[in-house]
Amino acid sequence: MVPHVEEQPRRGSANEAAPAQPISGGQDGSGDGSPAATPPTTDHAPDTTQAAATEPAPAKAKRAPVASNAAAHALRLLHRARGTEAPQPSATAPDAPLALVIGGGISGLVAARELAASGHRVQLHEAGPVFGGCVGAHEVAGLVLDAGAESFATRSTAVADLLRELGLGDDIVTPEPGGAWLYLRRGGENVAQPLPATGILGIPGDPWADEVRRAVGRTGALRAAADLITPVSKKILEGEMSLGALVRSRMGSAVLENLVTPVVSGVHSADPDTLDVDAIAPGLRASVLKHGSLARAVAAMRAAAPAGSAVASLSGGMNRLTSALVADLKAAGVQLHANSQVAGIAPPAAGTGFRIELAPQAAADASKDARHEKESRHERHGRLAKEAAAEAGQPRELVADRLVVATGGETAVDLLCGIDAAFASHRPAPGAGISLVTLVIDKPELDDAPRGTGLLVAPTVDDVGAKALTHATAKWHWLGDESGPGSHVLRLSYGRLNDVASALVNADDASLRNAALKDASVLLGIEVTAGDLLGFDVVRYSGALPFATTGHARRVAAIRELASAHPGLDVVGAWLAGTGLASVVADTRKRLRITAS
Repeated sequence: MVPHVEEQPRRGSANEAAPAQPISGGQDGSGDGSPAATPPTTDHAPDTTQAAATEPAPAKAKRAPVASNAAAHALRLLHRARGTEAPQPSATAPDAPLALVIGGGISGLVAARELAASGHRVQLHEAGPVFGGCVGAHEVAGLVLDAGAESFATRSTAVADLLRELGLGDDIVTPEPGGAWLYLRRGGENVAQPLPATGILGIPGDPWADEVRRAVGRTGALRAAADLITPVSKKILEGEMSLGALVRSRMGSAVLENLVTPVVSGVHSADPDTLDVDAIAPGLRASVLKHGSLARAVAAMRAAAPAGSAVASLSGGMNRLTSALVADLKAAGVQLHANSQVAGIAPPAAGTGFRIELAPQAAADASKDARHEKESRHERHGRLAKEAAAEAGQPRELVADRLVVATGGETAVDLLCGIDAAFASHRPAPGAGISLVTLVIDKPELDDAPRGTGLLVAPTVDDVGAKALTHATAKWHWLGDESGPGSHVLRLSYGRLNDVASALVNADDASLRNAALKDASVLLGIEVTAGDLLGFDVVRYSGALPFATTGHARRVAAIRELASAHPGLDVVGAWLAGTGLASVVADTRKRLRITAS
């Protein structure tokens, strides 16, 4: 049996926090926004430790979502008049072809929506208890917060278009202008400074800018500035290249270590030397050749980017995207099945389509038992596996005309091998594990946001274990309003590149809480203690951020060529599209609009 969970988190919380039960229709996507661009994307044992002597803040009244359905309808009419109307889910005939989607993360939900709009009967099966993957919610100290992805990149309109179709366009918000900071090692000591504002992925558009010189030193800045006068060979476009190799060759190690690595580690949880530059920064190599320098290429790409913030979110949190998608699919008659494991897929005995074997129903039914509602994900799946093995009945079976596999990469390949053994050689390496620690604290000293919207941490520092900190109440105006003066939401992300800090990702909840308090104190320059806590929560993602390692485009093309040999099959998700909601939504809609007919 192959379990398929689309990056579902497991959680532990302090006694002061409300139990971190997933909000219905809450949690892939991985986060797009810095500073702590966490699922993140963007992966549990419950913690019974007393986190603070302070009484919890009273629960805030939840604001009703402001959905502009009338505006969305008017927009649809305009698109229809122009012939550019996006597909809308609609009721389907009972004899329409059956499409089955495996995986209930954002890619799976979007795929189901496209299929329903094209006239299919649609079933979606998610092995976990909730939908949305890394785009979900949890409640801490009376505040409903994003448990995973908390923003999306605005480099394309993919996510914003989807939000408008769902009636959420008027609720799109951008971050406060404080900007992100860096915490890095400079001159033998660890220091905090603003992140240079002219870069892409930490690559500076102006190597001689004051903030760049502060970060890399005069010698490092001189080496980086040599990029401006060093000729660029056409060989730069040949073969595969890592982001780290490009930056090191053009600007030197100081820029790579002090600027690029903290940003890439925070966004992708990976070393720049392992990441495919064409997957992480499409068009960058060609732009370097065109403009004759990496710095000028970055500056040109920044100038060509859409005006405004590089990221955006929703008032009330990105988790509202999942809730809106689930509601939209139900209204369209899509059958959504949580706690529904797919045991395997295979070609049909005769004819076309796909045979899907579902795990015994007893396993799914047992997962709803209230006696087990506080189990960790791993404990729950272990119990369900034992109960399924003891079930006398055979797995249920369905035959579908269309099949979309929208799980994580490892699970997808395990399932796809039932159709074609050639998929086995394309099994991806596990993604990075991430632990997100959310602290809700009473700390009026942070009202002035002394370190902007948060900090990214260089792997070379030795006094902080987190890879990033987001000062969420300073970043999002709506959250600052809900929390009130003096109350602050901090989110720290664990999963650093050095060995000592990486070990923290698997620490128990109490240890992570203590580490987060210490790290927040160092990063913010203000002591934060257990006595300041109103509540905390830990959300863990296993393999949440797949690596787009060197050769990523070639591997994706090979996988999709294999899939194309099986009519009616599509494979989508972050492991192919890349990290972040913008990549996942755009790729899924593109794939399904090509084939959903």
